[in-house]
Amino acid sequence: MFLVCSGLIWFINNLSESYINNATFEFKFINIPDSLLLTKASKEEVDVKVQANGFQFLGFNLKNKEVKIDLSTASQKGGRYFIAQSIYRKQIDKQLRSMTLIEIDKDTLFFEFTQVGTKKVPVTSRVGIELSQNFILDGPLKIKPAMVTIRGPKTSIDTIKSVNTLKMSFPEETTNFTHEVELFKNPELENTTYSHNTVFVYGKVARFSEKLIDIPIKVVNLPAGYEIRTFPDAAAVICRAKLDNLKNLDSTGFEVVADYNSVTDNTSKIITLELLKWPESLHSASLNENQVEFILKRQ
Repeated sequence: MFLVCSGLIWFINNLSESYINNATFEFKFINIPDSLLLTKASKEEVDVKVQANGFQFLGFNLKNKEVKIDLSTASQKGGRYFIAQSIYRKQIDKQLRSMTLIEIDKDTLFFEFTQVGTKKVPVTSRVGIELSQNFILDGPLKIKPAMVTIRGPKTSIDTIKSVNTLKMSFPEETTNFTHEVELFKNPELENTTYSHNTVFVYGKVARFSEKLIDIPIKVVNLPAGYEIRTFPDAAAVICRAKLDNLKNLDSTGFEVVADYNSVTDNTSKIITLELLKWPESLHSASLNENQVEFILKRQ
């Protein structure tokens, strides 16, 4: 027990003595002007020699300790930014508290900056929504927020027109949905930040029905002095929409055209149909048959 106590007293006495030690501090640059972006510093760390007692060294991690360098104190000359050793030495000295800074590198710190710009751009969805059978997307996909703000080197962000989401697929949707999706951050856009890392993609889903409706065929580009008759004289159009939108559906808003210029063979009795217009209330519309027979007669 006596030996233990003697050793402890010796250890404590030694910790009370003053020592000089070498250390390397990493720089953390703070107070960068909002209009500038730090792209390069001449040094990222500094070698120092400090004096303190053993207790202080014991509670102070000298390896890879971080010290802050205030860039608002930088001077500018000939387009170059710099902080003299005498200035950043004082900044480091204040952060060492009860330690004494004995020696420090004498190098001046030099910095390279680039102009920073901000830009608000739309978000483009690259999300694939796969709907279950007999379901449709009731309206367009919506994104929230629809716009994000990007901040970075002005020369880089000036070329950006939009920001994409990551490619994702959501199968078998049957109900209204909301999905959180990450934004794609181009790795070539270094030092660029985004106001949002994710956005929400949402949409409404509705069950759809089908209805077959006959639309009169309109023939165009008929040669002068001729009349034409198609068989049948109306085309069946398959309409897909929510049931409420199909209940009162009639031929209004549809246009089915047969262009006589599409008949290239004088012996042919078949003409091609095109569905040119249909009501916006429909999710989709298509011809049941895209050709009909016809008879051409002189007037």
